[in-house]
Amino acid sequence: MKIVATNKKASFDFFILERLEAGIELKGSEVKAIRAGKVNLKDSFIKIVRGEAFLFGAHIATLATTNLHYKPDEKRPRKLLLHKKEIDKLFGKSQITGNSIVALKLYFNVRNKVKLEIALAKGKNLHDKRESLKEKIQKREIAQTLKEMQKNR
Repeated sequence: MKIVATNKKASFDFFILERLEAGIELKGSEVKAIRAGKVNLKDSFIKIVRGEAFLFGAHIATLATTNLHYKPDEKRPRKLLLHKKEIDKLFGKSQITGNSIVALKLYFNVRNKVKLEIALAKGKNLHDKRESLKEKIQKREIAQTLKEMQKNR
C-alpha cells in the first residue's frame, strides 16, 4: 500500500469514530497526477447527495503533460464507490449533531487501484484541541529524552 496524501488536519479537528475504504471515480489524467503526488486533502469532506457519496474540496492538480483541451476541474466533486448499505449507514450516523464524514488518506492498494480512506468523525471543541496539542508536545519531549539517554550510553 503506497500512501499518496493524508489529511493531518482531520485528526486534529475531529475524533475519528469509524473508518471505511472507498473507491473513487477519476479521469485518466487525475490518476497520473495522483501518482505524481499532486493531491491535497486538507479541506475535503464527503457529502451524500441523492443516495450517492461525493468527495468535495479535494484538490488534484493537472499535470503539464495533460492535453490543453482536456483538463478536468481541479476541485470538482468526485463520486465515491461504496455499497448502498455503507452509504445508508454513513448517512444515518452523519445526521447526528456534530458528526461529519471526512477524507483521511488517499492511497494505491495492492492491485494499484486508487482508494480513499474515509471516516465518520465528531468535531472537537477548543479545549479538546488544546489537550491533543499538550499530548503531542509531551510525546515529543519523551522521545527526545529517550534519544539523549541512548546517545549518552
